[in-house]
Amino acid sequence: MALSTRPLENAVALVTGASSGIGSATAVSLAGLGACVALVARRQDRLEELAGRLRSAGATVAVIAADVTHQGEADRAVAECVTRLGRLDILVNNAGVMLLGPVVDAPVEEWERMVQINVLGLLYCTHAALPHLLRSAEDSPRGVADLVNISSVAGRETRSGSGVYNATKHGVGAFSDALRKEVTTRHLRVSVVEPGAVDTELASHNRPEILEGMRRRFASIERLTADDVADAIAYIVSRPRHVAINEVLMRPTEQE
Repeated sequence: MALSTRPLENAVALVTGASSGIGSATAVSLAGLGACVALVARRQDRLEELAGRLRSAGATVAVIAADVTHQGEADRAVAECVTRLGRLDILVNNAGVMLLGPVVDAPVEEWERMVQINVLGLLYCTHAALPHLLRSAEDSPRGVADLVNISSVAGRETRSGSGVYNATKHGVGAFSDALRKEVTTRHLRVSVVEPGAVDTELASHNRPEILEGMRRRFASIERLTADDVADAIAYIVSRPRHVAINEVLMRPTEQE
């Protein structure tokens, strides 16, 4: 039997890091499947621009400017989503930062930033969302809810010059799998998406010498697009109730 072309009709999805890249593309993809979407990020101007495009296409959208590295802000974002859109069925923890470089003599503030966003921000949003997701799994028409955490190939393998980024993304994978085992019988699906090189602005926050090394490394590779990753996320959350996609590891074809 073919699936509906709008399998997320009236479901509510909250996407963090929605102002650009994978987050923005995911919001567009989920709205196209019928979801009402809460856009969460710090850059409200970008969120408003995206919301305008989605609304012009008929989507229901809530713009919520928040810095999820602060627990109070993460709590507020989830609460505002539920107040404005009525429920929460899908959480996509996409907000993240990748600051690479050797561990020796590294700027510790870069480590702190990665831990704050990649780990604590994800934990804060998950903690705030869990009661709503579990309730949705019980009483929504779909009979299932979804938590999707965006990790990285760096959460599967380590690389010189990527030590702390590796640590944060390995942490995402470990947390996700442990939580999955805790809630899976309650029909809350917990999934991890682990992209390789993606053509977004994620790398742009690195120091110039790091950026140059990355440019050389990926110069001959056709990288994934944000839409490629969004397509994987849309596939995960649109499966029938009895199907859980626990992990998706995806690389550019030419990436080792």
